[in-house]
Amino acid sequence: MLTDEILRNLVAVDKPIKRSDAHGLYIFVVPYGRKRWRLAYRFDQKQKTLNGGEYPETSLHRARLWCEEMRALLKAGVDPAEKLQQDAFTAKAEQTTFETLALEWLEARRPSWSSRYAKITETRIRSDLFPVLGQMPIRSILPRTVLEALRAIEGRGSVNMAHRIKNYCSEIFRFGIPDGRVESDPCRDLTAAMVKAPPTRHQGKVDIKDLPEFFARLNADGGSRMSHLALRWTILTMVRTQETRFAQWSEFEGLGTEEPVWRIPAERMKMRSEHLVPLPPQAIDLLREIKDLNVYGAAGNERFGKYLFPVAGSRSDTISENRMLDIMYRVGLRGKATVHGFRSVASTVLNESGYFMPDWIEMQLAHMPRGVRGVYNAARYLSHRRKMMEWWAQYLEAAEKAAPIVLQSMAEARKPKAACLAWFQTSW
Repeated sequence: MLTDEILRNLVAVDKPIKRSDAHGLYIFVVPYGRKRWRLAYRFDQKQKTLNGGEYPETSLHRARLWCEEMRALLKAGVDPAEKLQQDAFTAKAEQTTFETLALEWLEARRPSWSSRYAKITETRIRSDLFPVLGQMPIRSILPRTVLEALRAIEGRGSVNMAHRIKNYCSEIFRFGIPDGRVESDPCRDLTAAMVKAPPTRHQGKVDIKDLPEFFARLNADGGSRMSHLALRWTILTMVRTQETRFAQWSEFEGLGTEEPVWRIPAERMKMRSEHLVPLPPQAIDLLREIKDLNVYGAAGNERFGKYLFPVAGSRSDTISENRMLDIMYRVGLRGKATVHGFRSVASTVLNESGYFMPDWIEMQLAHMPRGVRGVYNAARYLSHRRKMMEWWAQYLEAAEKAAPIVLQSMAEARKPKAACLAWFQTSW
């Protein structure tokens, strides 16, 4: 049996020593170092060792009490090591706040998101959830607490956003379930208590027969030529606004050949997959004009000159998200059509023409097929899409050539619809 006097005088010089007390309890002393309590025991026919604190911080009396507590667990058929590990995890879980778990979830999801989407999602969570839930222990959050945060979002008229935030919140809770920090998802039954989300409203678009009128108004607009070129480039190439905004000269290949291509890297695509855009001659003409207007590239400025549409002083170094949309507003399309809507126009025109396979059109729109087909079909249909893009460019040219007729009609009778309809019927 050990005593305090024995413990004080124990010194290991060349190698560690240990001195037993009783019932498997012993003191382990490292050379010129600390003295640590340990308990040797057998569980499930395996020899195990448990650490019990350092002497003298943990006294002889307290070590013996600890030993009895562990022996009581053994008699109850419980492995003390597993029990202590579970207790430590539970204590840690009870200290985990919603903010801590949410930031872990964001970091786990970030590699699969674009930087823009990750930033938007984090901003929404920080502004709408952290003020209410952020510092609360994750296990203490009840459904009504989450509902309180969501109703604050509904209260400002953002019903769709409230449902989106609810989905984020649910993912965060479910992210913590597998490792035991979260026991259940309090968002599971909240939808029934929330304001019903309105039906999905698709992006507004210019009616096909009104394309000549659109080009007539576009040509009459006195805005920045670079903004006009960005809008024209987006319409012609059928890409998303973000893909135009951050387009770089290094992404173009074969510009001096008969098969020029715009290779958009995966990290800039919504679906995180590299996208190839075959360029028709009209796109090459636009590139020449864009390059002529790029004063940064001409001056050798590497920071701004690498972009097609640079803007010094902006946060992104490129044109803002609203530059093209502002043009849409100025030509009378506020609340009626968006830049993104031209992708829908292109899809409708190409599909209804009957000349092109749906797979070619979907590939051009960078829509990834789902299911098994999405896994096994790696075709890019580049040669087919090149002919399709040339057809689309010519279709847009025909619409713009009808613009002067529309302008004349607008000036004379203020009723351009008849001229637009005539173009539509002949072009179709």
